[in-house]
Amino acid sequence: MMTRRALIIEDNPDIRRLLEATLSRQGFEATSAGAGYPALEAARRDAPDLITLDLGLPDLDGLEVCRTLRMFSNAYILVVTARAAEADRLDALDRGADDVLAKPFSPRELQARVEALFRRPRAASVQETDLQTAARVQQGLLPDRAPNVRGYDVAGACHPSRSVGGDFFDWETDGMSLAFTLADAMGKGMGAALVAATARAVLRPGRLEQGPGALVGTAARALEPDLLRLGSFVTLLHTRLDAASGDFTYVDAGHGLGLLIHPDGVWERLTTSGPPIGLLQGAEWTAHDGNLEPGGALVALSDGLLEAFPRVDDALDAAAAAILAAPDANTAVRNVIGLDSTGQDDTTAIVVKRERVSGLANGAAVR
Repeated sequence: MMTRRALIIEDNPDIRRLLEATLSRQGFEATSAGAGYPALEAARRDAPDLITLDLGLPDLDGLEVCRTLRMFSNAYILVVTARAAEADRLDALDRGADDVLAKPFSPRELQARVEALFRRPRAASVQETDLQTAARVQQGLLPDRAPNVRGYDVAGACHPSRSVGGDFFDWETDGMSLAFTLADAMGKGMGAALVAATARAVLRPGRLEQGPGALVGTAARALEPDLLRLGSFVTLLHTRLDAASGDFTYVDAGHGLGLLIHPDGVWERLTTSGPPIGLLQGAEWTAHDGNLEPGGALVALSDGLLEAFPRVDDALDAAAAAILAAPDANTAVRNVIGLDSTGQDDTTAIVVKRERVSGLANGAAVR
């Protein structure tokens, strides 16, 4: 008999432990998440049979999490919440929940509700719509793991505001050099996603063989005719880092959201090299150099983060503080993504932290 899997989405650690213990006794292999974004990632990755969902999460409203889960998961969803008014229960059921359990609850009632759910025929997976297929494909084009570069910790994540979006990131390493790109196609949704996919394909070849200036120039010549015809453009930051020295060269094509964080916590914005690709025909870009010191971080962000702050520097201050407070690059990326409380635009981040003492990097891509 196959082990049933449960995902517990709950930010209160005491209630989370109670749910884990109760469901484990019921035979479930239980994992948990304390916020909406990591919960959605875990649901995509682990395909649980049961999801318990708190509505009061720190980063996303639980009803929005429920709606998003139903776009790709046919798990039983049991909402466990203190928001037990009739309107909240009806909203949860309308967003795709199978049942609602009010807090406080007894372990026996929880177990009984779960068993009742599993006596129902499980809904067949809904046939994918074109949009769901596009979202799955776009997620599949993102890196599934961080590059292993001695002495560095690397992580990245992309969270589109809709099912698909115009942001993407990519990287490559030969162990001695690291090349990475963060790009943002104008707009949101399917149109931006198509432009982003085209830009990604053009930028991939020669990332380690060509310098950033040559690579961006070649990509621009290939993309410009289509972008000008569509009235679209792409901003990007492309960087190549020498692992031994920490020296890096980069081109910023109208992006303006690259940060170099020094070991003492002081940060500076990377210099813009020229306009976005596709904005001005025949534009050229100047490559710039820098050095990533041990204990420092090199960061690329997308402009979705700016929606949550009144000024650009406020957003960058918050991002730098979140990265400095994080024990590793993976946590730093999650912290930065979590700063966007609006969900108005796609939000993407890459963090490259140079270790103070040389060692193997343990970074992981965030999906």
